[in-house]
Amino acid sequence: MLRASPFPVYAAGVTHRGPYKDGPGQINVAIAIDGMVIQPGDLIVGDADGVLCVPIDEAEAICAAAREKNEQEKRVIAHIASGTLDTSWVDAALKRLGFVAEP
Repeated sequence: MLRASPFPVYAAGVTHRGPYKDGPGQINVAIAIDGMVIQPGDLIVGDADGVLCVPIDEAEAICAAAREKNEQEKRVIAHIASGTLDTSWVDAALKRLGFVAEP
């Protein structure tokens, strides 16, 4: 039934006991998963590669940064496809670090 649902669910394991329908438990309190604190209202985002928590008060800025990163990557992909990608900055950085490429 859960697999047929359109709601994505990710789990690292199963617990054979609990939670109980009549307690103990709390709602709308912070939790910690592997040392990361998740507050009520935070966004949980996941895909096949993993899961992350976006603090709700940072969500708008993170979304804007993700959109800009996506646009940058689209431009790079377009340059790669057209054969116009300028990678001279890589050679300059390697030279500055003392790396000498042999022919």
